[in-house]
Amino acid sequence: MNRVRILIADDHQVMREGLRLLLEKEPGCQVCGMAKTGKEAVNQAKALKPDVIVMDMSMPELTGLEAARQIKRLLPDTEVLIFTANDNEEVIRQVFDVGAKSYIRKADAPSHLLDAIKSLRQHKPFFTSRVAEVLFARFLDNSSGERRLEANEKLLSDREREVVRLLGEGKSNKEVAATLGISVRTAEVHRATVMKKVGAKAFSDLVRYAIRNGIIEP
Repeated sequence: MNRVRILIADDHQVMREGLRLLLEKEPGCQVCGMAKTGKEAVNQAKALKPDVIVMDMSMPELTGLEAARQIKRLLPDTEVLIFTANDNEEVIRQVFDVGAKSYIRKADAPSHLLDAIKSLRQHKPFFTSRVAEVLFARFLDNSSGERRLEANEKLLSDREREVVRLLGEGKSNKEVAATLGISVRTAEVHRATVMKKVGAKAFSDLVRYAIRNGIIEP
């Protein structure tokens, strides 16, 4: 295959270096960048425009899911592989809902990672038998990932999702305002607007929404 330019995003240096060594042994692979936070992954993706991103699920600043969602919006031709220790049905559903085409457990990397990257280079999905079972069940339930993604995209703006993330991390309106460089009043308006959009009657409802949609980690 043609040389694949890969961005590695993981908050553990040992994992980043291990993945880099594994991938660069493959003649068709080139690691063009490494990121240690979700925000850094988004920024490097914009700058480097890699073919494939290997993204850890649990990342600081932005979760792997939220970073993947933003990257797919900015760079639809860049494919994302979510790399995680989790094997949870709801997580698998969320991974494909944000536009990623592959989900691999870290324990399965030696067996599947290179094959997954080769498939993604051709814009083809790659998933293990466990993931296939979950996706097939979702198809039978008639719960299309594309429709849910479209609905979520229209529900909140990027700024509103950022407000939700910060609030979900326990920040006050004042701290949200300082982080985003806006007034406290504007932060309060964003919070009220978001709660109305998602139908949250209490702050706990907003946190549950953020977890379900991969904006924050549980």
